[in-house]
Amino acid sequence: MKKYFGVLLLAFGLAASVPASAALQIQSWTQADGARVLFVANHAIPMLDVSVQFDAGQRRDPAGKAGLAELAVASLTRGVDGAAPLTEAQILDGFADVAAERHAGAGQDRAGVTLRTLSSATERDAALALLARTLAHPSFPQAGLERDKALAVSGIRAELAKPESIAEKAFMSALYGTHPYAIDATEASIQSITRDDVAAFHRTHYVANRAVIAMIGDITRAQAEQIARQLTQDLPQGAPLPALPEVAQPQGGETRIAHPASQSHILIGAPALKRGDADFFALTVGNYILGGGGFVSRLTDEVREKRALAYSVYSGFSPLAQPGPFQIGLQTKKEQTAQALQVVRDTLAAFLKDGPSAAEMKAAKDNLTGGFALRIDSNAKLLENMSVIGFYNLPLDYLDRWIGRVREVSAADVRAALRKHIHPGQLSTVIVGAE
Repeated sequence: MKKYFGVLLLAFGLAASVPASAALQIQSWTQADGARVLFVANHAIPMLDVSVQFDAGQRRDPAGKAGLAELAVASLTRGVDGAAPLTEAQILDGFADVAAERHAGAGQDRAGVTLRTLSSATERDAALALLARTLAHPSFPQAGLERDKALAVSGIRAELAKPESIAEKAFMSALYGTHPYAIDATEASIQSITRDDVAAFHRTHYVANRAVIAMIGDITRAQAEQIARQLTQDLPQGAPLPALPEVAQPQGGETRIAHPASQSHILIGAPALKRGDADFFALTVGNYILGGGGFVSRLTDEVREKRALAYSVYSGFSPLAQPGPFQIGLQTKKEQTAQALQVVRDTLAAFLKDGPSAAEMKAAKDNLTGGFALRIDSNAKLLENMSVIGFYNLPLDYLDRWIGRVREVSAADVRAALRKHIHPGQLSTVIVGAE
């Protein structure tokens, strides 16, 4: 059920964006109830995008209840309590009647909802009122929970047959052991979850003082303040959450899992990068050269172009609240597994030893800075970036300074950052399907 190597930016629908060359002018404040709010006014189109996120991701699943975070966020539209209770159909119709789009999901660290609505008062007020009720007063109907559990179990069973899913699960287990980042939902853990579990999880984690609200669209600062208060006014105050265990020092090693697939699925990596780490930009440039730049990366050149060992090969960092994974991935014919592994390891070792060339640095920085506009070319993408900034306490000028920070990276910075965060002897390797 987990998405281990997700993409930061997510797009849905048509939206106007703030020009990449303009300062984003994020306004931020903390409400009396403790909720953090980030707001950008954008009057280009009559739309409003809203995100409400909580420290309610999969890392907060209780022991033996993996999958609870995802069931809890899914439950928010299954029914609403109160003086005028609503069924799931009435909730969905309520959003549809005012042409509003609502989405929800849980990741490793955070969970929450997004809303896209017209900014005209009638439609906006109706959509926001309904969103606030679903956040604060879900009724957790048993029938809805049973349906969600059945869907989750079906998804888990399907994943068990897919070599890529098997590899991802084994990879995270190899990297994180008993840490919550490694604990994935099973059929047994899903079946053990009760309505009381979902209600308790919601009561503990969907609280005002840990809410992060992001808004971008056709409203004023005063309206944004009123909307933010509306979204959290019926949420309780939450007690401090228990500290999560530290991510253990990686030990490396190799895991081979038999599978009838015609190709081997290979993942190599280790816990490497926390969100907000000072080396982020140096690693972004370095990773582009190593395996993040598609057909112009070293891994692609060595593995695909020179030796035709794989159609694609990639590398990437996935920063989280605690060190998230550095990962290299590829698929190759079973009989080529050993050769492909050696080429990947040799390419990585050479890059760690010598670092990038001047030409590689220029190409990487030109591509990253030239493509930056595509990272913020819609309100939806900007909203997700603002949510990340708010949740992980990144600087408010993070996006404004992104291009400049990339341009400042030197080859020496890349070498130092890579050597600090990647240690070949500590990398775990998972191979699914090898002979």
